[in-house]
Amino acid sequence: MEVDANIPEFLATQRRKAPAHLQNYYNTFEDLYERKLWHQLTLAVQDFVSKPESGSFQVDLYNHFISDWEAKMSQIKLVALGVSAARQISDHKQAREFLKTLTEKVNKDETRDAYVLAKMETTHFGLLLGDMDTTKKDLEECSKYLDHFDSVDPHINASYLRVSADYYKIRADYAKYYKNALLYLACVNTDDIPQTEKISRANDLALSALLGDSIYNFGELLMHPILESLVGTEREWLKNLLFAFNSGDIGKFEALAPHFAQENILQSNITALRQKICLMSLTETVFKRSSDNRSIPFETISSETKLPLDEVEILVMKALSLGLIKGTIDQVESVVRVHWVQPRVLDRTQIMGMQERLAAWNENVKKTALTMEAEAIDVYA
Repeated sequence: MEVDANIPEFLATQRRKAPAHLQNYYNTFEDLYERKLWHQLTLAVQDFVSKPESGSFQVDLYNHFISDWEAKMSQIKLVALGVSAARQISDHKQAREFLKTLTEKVNKDETRDAYVLAKMETTHFGLLLGDMDTTKKDLEECSKYLDHFDSVDPHINASYLRVSADYYKIRADYAKYYKNALLYLACVNTDDIPQTEKISRANDLALSALLGDSIYNFGELLMHPILESLVGTEREWLKNLLFAFNSGDIGKFEALAPHFAQENILQSNITALRQKICLMSLTETVFKRSSDNRSIPFETISSETKLPLDEVEILVMKALSLGLIKGTIDQVESVVRVHWVQPRVLDRTQIMGMQERLAAWNENVKKTALTMEAEAIDVYA
């Protein structure tokens, strides 16, 4: 490839416009470009765009410099640079058109991974424009490609999961948002996420965990560092509410209920939330018992869940239908016999409770062994 004579002129112009601490980058660009050291040039450009001050220069850099030697670099890195430039464009429609052009360039079998990344970032801007139908179509297309890749760059997975989560957030599909948002966080370093975005994502995850009609165990979220971003903010009560649900603490739930006035969606779903905390209180009641002590009278469940006695059976039937517990109901004796409870992620208090039950079980085993030894001597004699 011949060196474009316009490149040095363009770089010189940009160098004059740039702040002093960015000017040396343009000298480096020109030197590496003339020497055709494409890998080193790619690294230098990546370093440049990582600087917040480079934002206003990125679109021109991409259009008038990077596009000249784009075939010489990794196509995933090309897309990443294009995405960074697109994010500097305030008009979402223009940003989407900018990325559409790039998406078509990498729409080839040999660059399918780069295509998925470009497609998802283009879809992101489409979602911001309210194009739900195209977003759904693009997610389905890229999901098929991802399923057939032998390995996937974490950045590509993160892009797909982020857009999926945002799509389900708009659709108010809490369970699917919760799943995709947590998977997205598993693909990125949370330290690299801006604090405002951390708070927003922690807030949305908390709401989806509470409102998701199939989510009854959110220990993964409680242990995730993203939740710590709520500490010290006016939304810290959401974190406390999650812990109350996870432990089935109805008293704490009632104490935090006045905060629901700050979040209309919780206030409007107060009945469903009360049923959910009762179900989690029931599973916690079962979980705290040893495996040989899980015949639980209705009166005990009524006391733990703060429900009237005549509503206990309905609650247990709901728990059975949701698969939270497995067992039988003895209506004559007013007892539920549970032989399985849904596995869950435990907090420290619950782990300590399990440790105590294991210690008690160990003592019972020792006593049984000593008794058998003593009786065995008599039999031998």
